[in-house]
Amino acid sequence: MGQLLFRANFNLCWLEFLIFIVSFGVTSCQAGGEKKQLISGVEFIAVTDDLGRNLKIPRYPKRVMALAPSTTEMLFAVCDESQIIARTQNCDFPARAKSKPVVNNYPMDYETLVKLKPDLIFTVHGITPPEVAARIQELGIPVYFQTFEKIEDIFDRLQDIGRIVHRDAYAQFYSDSLKQQLKTITARKLKQVPKLKVLAITWNDPIYVYGRNTLFTDKLRLIGADNAVPEKMAQPYPALTREYILKINPDVIIGGTFGKMDSTFFKQYPELKRITAYQTQRIYAATDDLMSRPSPRVVESVRELQSIIRP
Repeated sequence: MGQLLFRANFNLCWLEFLIFIVSFGVTSCQAGGEKKQLISGVEFIAVTDDLGRNLKIPRYPKRVMALAPSTTEMLFAVCDESQIIARTQNCDFPARAKSKPVVNNYPMDYETLVKLKPDLIFTVHGITPPEVAARIQELGIPVYFQTFEKIEDIFDRLQDIGRIVHRDAYAQFYSDSLKQQLKTITARKLKQVPKLKVLAITWNDPIYVYGRNTLFTDKLRLIGADNAVPEKMAQPYPALTREYILKINPDVIIGGTFGKMDSTFFKQYPELKRITAYQTQRIYAATDDLMSRPSPRVVESVRELQSIIRP
């Protein structure tokens, strides 16, 4: 009887041990859907960036930087500042970012980059050329691309960064705060008037504008306006002909003060004085950084556009 009881207890303990081992193995393999790999004593995980590129990045990145000003703003919003090791020559916000070493990205300063030894680099599709990213990765530094099509993407990308650098709670709190601010801005009921068509000009010769497939369109939607460019084009910032601009006839133009645009843009293209925006003098300047960067300051950008277009 004693031997039978011993064997029963032994078998039960062995079974519980096997269940523990199997459960632990399944948990460690399935946590976050990540595949782990140990290289030179550093644990790496497999992730996929917004372009669908498969990357191996340190599970606990300690040294990060961005090659786009908008993403540098995101890093300062989410990361512990000791994690951010550098900035590009164009990364100027927040002000404390200017205290970080500079890595020139036009042209790419590979030598300084290697000296700083970042664990991971974040960038934006369209800012860093694919060949530059490939060269950086040949140097052993993973490059994580982000993409932005609508405002909600900014909040999602903040949370992506938070997960990668293990600052999830900070990213979630910050994103929720921005969403609440947007709700406050856009809660105002607009009068039942036709949506104003707004054209935002980024360059005069040739005439480059914010296309329909940019964040600008989503910002306008929130304040009851619309991008004057009615169709998606191959380039997010297409070049328009004067004939095309006359055809779409924008109600509002963003690109500079009326006086400045009148003495430059409309002096160069006098036939465009026939558009409604010129006739009503609804031509305004907006802050370039707020307009162009898909950054946490998107709320400020929407607020500025609302004050211009729907005062």
